[in-house]
Amino acid sequence: MKQFLSDFSKLIKFRLTFTVVFSASISFLIGQKIQVGRGHIPSIEWGNWVILILGGFLVTAAANCFNEIIEKDLDKLMSRTKDRPMPAGRMTTGQGLILGVFMSFLGTWLLGKLNLETGLLSVFSILLYAFAYTPLKRKSPIAVFVGAIPGALPPLIGYLAAFGDLQAEYFHEIDYYIAGILFLIQFVWQFPHFWAIAWVLDDDYKKAGFRLLPSKKRDHVSAVFTFVSTLILIPVSLLPTIYGFGGYFVAGLSLVAGLIFSWLALKLLLNRTLADAKKVMFCSFFYIPAVQLVLLFDFIAK
Repeated sequence: MKQFLSDFSKLIKFRLTFTVVFSASISFLIGQKIQVGRGHIPSIEWGNWVILILGGFLVTAAANCFNEIIEKDLDKLMSRTKDRPMPAGRMTTGQGLILGVFMSFLGTWLLGKLNLETGLLSVFSILLYAFAYTPLKRKSPIAVFVGAIPGALPPLIGYLAAFGDLQAEYFHEIDYYIAGILFLIQFVWQFPHFWAIAWVLDDDYKKAGFRLLPSKKRDHVSAVFTFVSTLILIPVSLLPTIYGFGGYFVAGLSLVAGLIFSWLALKLLLNRTLADAKKVMFCSFFYIPAVQLVLLFDFIAK
């Protein structure tokens, strides 16, 4: 049983799946809090929150499962992935496919119960991640851009899920801005996040032929792209305050977090060392949950 749980965790990339579900659940709560404030619902619908978490978990797990099926032979080549259940021979491709299909259908059905748009976006996310991003990883650094789209959909899915059937009288014009900005923050954040990881793991990635750094190698160009992406993230993170749905505390924390992120990326640009890349990578792990949580707390405090 212990081995099965360990293998299942590796199959679905549990930490990545948890992060995705976390961002979707935060956006859902923000959307629900807005509806409570408008008097559309008496209180947060925790049952729908649970449905979102379960559905989002299954859909994300399915996408990761399909990713590992496609990359099974490549995973054998890399130190960080060779112990996953399929490349290690503890699970067959057929077993993985059955699990992936089951989780994708069940997850999509659950998200579809919240509203049609949420269900359709979940299908789009699976297809784009597993069948566009995954094969592109060996062909071109453009894969990072493609992968950033499904990676940024969870906050959008979570926010839309909070509005049930998306009735016109409930979904206001400002909600389009909020949904779009939540998507945009996570979209832009993924570039320094992915590139820092790609810098740290470049030697391992090369064994499988993955080309994820902007110049395909650890050099000045890749460091410039990483640094510039953190600079772009600063004004993007201030959009909630600019559009009036985030307070000054949100702006303050986002600005400080963004400056720290950019400072670490600047050090990577100047030094181009593995140690500096690791600092950027670890900073990215903390950045997005911190920004999303402070935005949620700001809504709760209103």
